[in-house]
Amino acid sequence: MSFEKAMAYLKEKGMEDRVQTFEVSSATVELAAKAVGCEPERIAKTLSFLVNEKAVLIVAAGDAKVDNRKYKEAFHTKAKMLTPEQVTELVGHQVGGVCPFGVKEGTEVYLDESLKRFPVVYPACGSANSAVKLTVPELESCSGYLSWVDVCKGWQENP
Repeated sequence: MSFEKAMAYLKEKGMEDRVQTFEVSSATVELAAKAVGCEPERIAKTLSFLVNEKAVLIVAAGDAKVDNRKYKEAFHTKAKMLTPEQVTELVGHQVGGVCPFGVKEGTEVYLDESLKRFPVVYPACGSANSAVKLTVPELESCSGYLSWVDVCKGWQENP
């Protein structure tokens, strides 16, 4: 159901032809990179957090890790990841296929600076065996993001 919802959302944006499905799992950055045929850092992973009782998604490069200090500066609270059950309930996707497309109302989406170094990135599309090929400007227009944030570390060393 999650894949269909994300696909319908992308169809409204005219991006349905960019969606890829795989016979293998793409549930982790490493598996997605193998399935897509790209470097792991180009996978746009979607991390889900709880902020003031609502879901916050941060889309970041595959090689980026959340920096707790930067996160607290940006969101004024400690980083608290959603449980798999909360992800399904609050976001509308399941772990392994979480993406910013077709999410439940009230879910906030942010894009991390770590993505800006790539012309093309590959976020999931609502399932553990899908991805969508988007330029960063297309990701901006399709994600419904609120703003760019700088809450990750570990990626600056990998140009």
